[in-house]
Amino acid sequence: MTDLLQHLQLGFSVVFSFQNLFLCLVGCLVGTLIGVLPGIGPLATIAILMPLTYNADPAGAIIMLAGIYYGAQYGGSTTAILVNMPGESSSVVTALDGHAMARQGRAGKALGIAAIGSFIAGSFATLVVAAVAIPLSRLALGLTAGNYFSLMLLGLTLAIVLGSGSLLKAFCMLLIGVIMALVGADQITGEARLTFGSQVLYDGFDMAVVAMGLFGIAEILRNLEAPERRPFVDDVVGGLLPNRQDMKDSAGAITRGSLLGAIIGIIPGNGATLSSFASYVLEKKVSKHPETFGKGAIQGVAGPESANNAAAQTTFVPLLTLGLPSTATMALVGGAMTLHGVVPGPQVIDMHPELFWGVVTSMWLGNLMLVIINLPLIGIWVKFLKVPYHLLFPTIILLCCVGIYSVNSRPTDVLMVAAFGVIGYLFYRLKFDPTPLLLGLVLGGMLEDSLRRGLILSRGSFWTFLSDPLTLVLLGLSAVIVISALSPSISRGRQVLAEDE
Repeated sequence: MTDLLQHLQLGFSVVFSFQNLFLCLVGCLVGTLIGVLPGIGPLATIAILMPLTYNADPAGAIIMLAGIYYGAQYGGSTTAILVNMPGESSSVVTALDGHAMARQGRAGKALGIAAIGSFIAGSFATLVVAAVAIPLSRLALGLTAGNYFSLMLLGLTLAIVLGSGSLLKAFCMLLIGVIMALVGADQITGEARLTFGSQVLYDGFDMAVVAMGLFGIAEILRNLEAPERRPFVDDVVGGLLPNRQDMKDSAGAITRGSLLGAIIGIIPGNGATLSSFASYVLEKKVSKHPETFGKGAIQGVAGPESANNAAAQTTFVPLLTLGLPSTATMALVGGAMTLHGVVPGPQVIDMHPELFWGVVTSMWLGNLMLVIINLPLIGIWVKFLKVPYHLLFPTIILLCCVGIYSVNSRPTDVLMVAAFGVIGYLFYRLKFDPTPLLLGLVLGGMLEDSLRRGLILSRGSFWTFLSDPLTLVLLGLSAVIVISALSPSISRGRQVLAEDE
């Protein structure tokens, strides 16, 4: 306990510097804004803004990106409740009862309980991150190359199985990502692989370029295709503070949502979205009056909002302790760490304690900022919905081009962003989710490195992957998960989740 308090003291000394306070505030503001605006998620935003963090110190850069991610969960609930337009996929469930409350003249109470639940869940999840980080990182330091290979394989399996849409399409996207990770110079011999004689590909595919194209530019093309919606917002929001009965009704939902979200967030997959759906189902099952759900039940707002905010923060656990990004957004954050010279994994706590504990403590501060930012400024955030999208997208594209060119000063990077933007749009039209591709690109090199290290140590024998009990268990678990995912009931669930998103 004494060590933990010392670590937290170090974290607060890092986050309370002027620059990091400013970056935390910027991340929370941007996250809230993109949460409010439907169609612009945290993944696309982080992909677009990642090059702008290169001039900041590593701790400040990750603090800002983290603020964008969990800030989007707050912002998404505002428009879900007021105008039935979820800004984030994790806020889809919130709209069911939240907008019903708004139609009954209880919009303020719905917004208030969403903010209170989010703050409590976020604070609890931060405690979970702080508590489990050191034991997990110590465990990870003892893992062999075979253990790491099977662990990453399990992570990739969970990511595609717990996602949405076609399992076959997700697997194809993952395979393409892994193949893309092999392009460029061999990690051991330095020989060019899959470059087809192009010098541009010798260094491999830049993750920032691929992510910005597939998620940033492609998202713009998708939004331009859709008709613009002008939401009507009632000026009467009502009191923002829930009364004693509302708090009594919501207490159990907030507690269960926080616990459920914290657990689901650690599991690879779309944790925030999955946890909000799971929390809603759980609250409806335990409720004495399930018939009220969908008609303005306050538990239907408190539970999912608590769950998605808790999950948004515990998704940092596998990245910072095992080096295993559990979502595409975490893959981008891991990529940002790498570009700053910090390798995600078990050595982060020992080698970069100021970064790790600075990020952890910034989550507490960020959650407090988000409560202050969201409730008093609701009217301002909703006004952003009325800005025509055709006026926003030229600015976004300009930011993309300037940002990516400023990294390496290569015109080819800008052209590749445009090319991946078109490819990402084609994926969308063909109903291929590019998220597994990005995970494959990030983890493909690490997967190959673990495989080759294991084979070198065992002098080319694959027996090393089958003789170790932990490796064998993890590989067996991956196989069981894939076989289970092929069952009709799970396939239908994936399809429902895809339609809801």
